[in-house]
Amino acid sequence: MSIEEEIESLRREIRRHSHSYYVLDSPTISDAEYDRLFRRLEELEAAYPGLFPPDSPTGRVGAPPLETFSTYRHTIPMLSLKNANSAEEIAEFNERVKRFLENDREIEYVAEPKIDGVAVEVVYGNGFLEKGSTRGDGTVGEDVTENIRTIRSLPTRLSDGKLPIPARLEVRGEVFMNIAPFNELNRLREEAGEAPFANPRNSAAGSLRQLDSSITASRPLDIFCYGVGVVEGVEFKTHMATLEALEGWGFKVNDMITVSKGIEGVVAYHRDMETRRDKIPYEIDGTVVKVNSLDLQNRLGVLTRTPRWALACKFKPRQEVTKILDIEIGVGRTGAVTPVAVMEPVIIGGVRVKHASLHNQDEVDRKDIRVGDSVLVERAGDVIPRVIKVITESRSGKEKPFKLPDHCPLCGSAIVKEGAISRCVGGLACPAQLRERIIHFVSKRGIDIDGLGEKIVIQFIDSGLIKDVADIYALKKGDIAKLDRLGEKSADNLIRAIEKSKKPSLGRLIYALGIRQVGEHGAKVLAKKFGSIDSLIKASREALIDIDEIGPETADSVVTFFKEPHNLEVIRKLTDAGVEIGEENAQTVGTKLAGKQFVLTGTLPNMSRDEAKRIIGSQGGRVTLAVSQKTDYILAGEDAGSKLEKGRQLGVEILDEEGLLALLGE
Repeated sequence: MSIEEEIESLRREIRRHSHSYYVLDSPTISDAEYDRLFRRLEELEAAYPGLFPPDSPTGRVGAPPLETFSTYRHTIPMLSLKNANSAEEIAEFNERVKRFLENDREIEYVAEPKIDGVAVEVVYGNGFLEKGSTRGDGTVGEDVTENIRTIRSLPTRLSDGKLPIPARLEVRGEVFMNIAPFNELNRLREEAGEAPFANPRNSAAGSLRQLDSSITASRPLDIFCYGVGVVEGVEFKTHMATLEALEGWGFKVNDMITVSKGIEGVVAYHRDMETRRDKIPYEIDGTVVKVNSLDLQNRLGVLTRTPRWALACKFKPRQEVTKILDIEIGVGRTGAVTPVAVMEPVIIGGVRVKHASLHNQDEVDRKDIRVGDSVLVERAGDVIPRVIKVITESRSGKEKPFKLPDHCPLCGSAIVKEGAISRCVGGLACPAQLRERIIHFVSKRGIDIDGLGEKIVIQFIDSGLIKDVADIYALKKGDIAKLDRLGEKSADNLIRAIEKSKKPSLGRLIYALGIRQVGEHGAKVLAKKFGSIDSLIKASREALIDIDEIGPETADSVVTFFKEPHNLEVIRKLTDAGVEIGEENAQTVGTKLAGKQFVLTGTLPNMSRDEAKRIIGSQGGRVTLAVSQKTDYILAGEDAGSKLEKGRQLGVEILDEEGLLALLGE
């Protein structure tokens, strides 16, 4: 096979797999295999740049930044749709269509979800993507070709369908962002100190209008295609036939589109979609109904800017204006302290809303939210309603600014700021954190109290028997036996398990305390360095940072945790209850793998991943999640993933299970 043939074969294969993954949502190969194909194509195109056409799958990473967008004039205007807000208005639309056509027979309609995204037009010449533009004012939009090209569910070269590929094809669609990746994008923005996007639509619009298309390429944009402009060389009789042809050429068409004979089916579809909207992975704000027959569409024609043959059927609004009466403090199970707006009740999307999360102090300050403000509130899906913006024009001057308190309203512990998030540091004693803290404390990797699972922990908390982790050791058999589904035998077993847990190693106890940033390995490092819980309690930030594997954030978390009196009081209660916290020295950890970093991937034949971590840690080694230049070994088993390939690229030594045992001399 020649280089040209291999390159073209790779492109065909990658396009096929991309279509299966991004359009059909049915991947046919593993991510690792796809990555190998993609990297091979990149290598060949880099070596033979003359064989790199603009439609190559590798061209989706973005082009050099633009200084500004040029304009693009649509051949056929992209019209807006007339809105309907009730079943009665949908029925009136049907009557208007019948009157205009002088037709008493039932009209066949196509009904589809109305995607809350950004309308675009994409132009293909002889099957190749040539131009992409925004809707703009319907007549002239912005040329966003390089950004459109990065959307992986949009073909850069058309597939052969049942119909021939048109010489020119203008496709209309809606660019959007699924809710889950939108939430993840916002989480990353907040961690980086950037303002979150207000909603998926704003995120999609902002991503599509980046002058640097490499930024657009990094955003999880998607597209549904719903219609056409000019089509040269192919004719259709119905709108549904148009959609089927688009699907055949490789475009992503919504799978919830339906055909209805008569308007009753359209109304039923609209009501059903409104009921299901919160379960759909992307935002929809209504449905769209279109006359299916293209001949009837032509006869109906258009008004000034809206077609007579289509209608946008809107859902009940999920944004309303209300007033903030107060701002309360909420404490989450991880200690995160969140300001929550208490508002005048308002109906949004059929739901009565009176509370909205304000996320954090930075968000309150950025939006300048004050008690007494009139605000625009949005409720989307199942998420807690949130304040979109303040209606500053409505201010009277009596509104009061808000600041988070310095101490937790539930337990009185200090509140500290970690990035954008404020946290209560009274983890062992704070009622809001109690459930998660106890579950973590008694877990197999923590103190390891066999039989004390989540359901029993909840019963103990609800019955008032446990108010902090130390109370576990004050439990009596009679108290336990009274609980639901716990008889005398279960009580005996649990008492024995609690007694057995009274002699934890120092490392296990440190991990069980649930100090933020301190995992199993970090707990062992601290135990080895300080030898006793008293020494660790007295450790300074400087002493902690001097440890190779302890960073500034971890050091701050440790110091903060042990500065909080409530936490020290719980540790004292543990020792008073008979918990003997062991002491450790340097000899408790071997040195055969001292300072070596491992990454695990795949399934080992004779040991679990946790066991491998324990063995490596027992000899001074460290297991990390990501492969980097600092990685010394990759321990690889069956079905190893992309980490193995990256390790090979970086020249990291690869071990199997036998290789690890050989390092240990076993």
